[in-house]
Amino acid sequence: MNDQDDGLEDFTPLEGDAWGGLLGVHGRMMRLIERDLAERCRISHVEFEVLLRLSWAGNHRMRIQDLAADSVLTRSGISRVVERLERVGLVTRESAPEDRRGAYAILTDAGLAMLRTARSGHVALVRERFLSRFGPDELEQMAAWWRRVEPAIPTS
Repeated sequence: MNDQDDGLEDFTPLEGDAWGGLLGVHGRMMRLIERDLAERCRISHVEFEVLLRLSWAGNHRMRIQDLAADSVLTRSGISRVVERLERVGLVTRESAPEDRRGAYAILTDAGLAMLRTARSGHVALVRERFLSRFGPDELEQMAAWWRRVEPAIPTS
């Protein structure tokens, strides 16, 4: 119960520390990453994520609906991000021949170059502010936690 005894169930103190800690660290890290990418590369974190996912894909191309499924954004949100990246020449868009309503986002050479610049600073920042706080055994344990939790959370 919480302090007010309003009949609503609350987290136990340990659960509150675990869940609240995750939310707090995630929020602060996302703000730090967003600010860093904006200052260094003039791209947002979600734009970085789209470039990164395209770099991982075969032929550096993905259906926009698949980008949305892997992202925190909706399909229309990802479409707007792809449009912004297309305007600055970091991606191109191509109609999907197998489905007239679908489209592919394709990473350009300029997009790959931007990703390389952004990724080096991103990795350094995440290592400095987060990963370096843990030893190899702790990182393996943390990775195991995420592998255990991820399948329990639906993608849509």
